[in-house]
Amino acid sequence: MSEGNPLHVIVEKAIEMYNRLRGVESQARLIELRKDGTLVVEFSGTFCMSCGVVDWVEDLAYVIKSMGLEAKLVEYIEPEGPDVYFKRLGIFKVYPLSSLQDELK
Repeated sequence: MSEGNPLHVIVEKAIEMYNRLRGVESQARLIELRKDGTLVVEFSGTFCMSCGVVDWVEDLAYVIKSMGLEAKLVEYIEPEGPDVYFKRLGIFKVYPLSSLQDELK
């Protein structure tokens, strides 16, 4: 999906906001934004293990919702291997506002 697309712009702004709010323990990085609204994001950091790491990932959905879109974490992936202990992937489904629907076609 192109970077000038309204959905892409909102998602990028949401990730920037997430990184400002959670940046000490977690950083999000956009991996892919598909035309169907599926969003793949890599999270890295120390997180707060006592809080539950999935909560850190799920927080991005709330940031996206605060920007006027509907978002839901549909898959949480903990990669395997010694080098990925502090990395997680979140797969989200993002539903644009009806005003964005026409621009996405």
